[in-house]
Amino acid sequence: MDYGLVGSIFTVVVFVCFMGIVLWAFSKRAKTRFDQAQNLVFDDEPQQQTTKNKQESSVNE
Repeated sequence: MDYGLVGSIFTVVVFVCFMGIVLWAFSKRAKTRFDQAQNLVFDDEPQQQTTKNKQESSVNE
């Protein structure tokens, strides 16, 4: 085996891995998990803030 053959095999293996990751990322099964993950940023916001805003708006009216 020379370096040209090893390099070609490595290129094919990396390409197959890349295509596997792309197919996984755009699959419908992964979409539901990605949709849940994109909303994790907002999970730590306090719920009382929305009721406080409603109370303030009713006082100002």
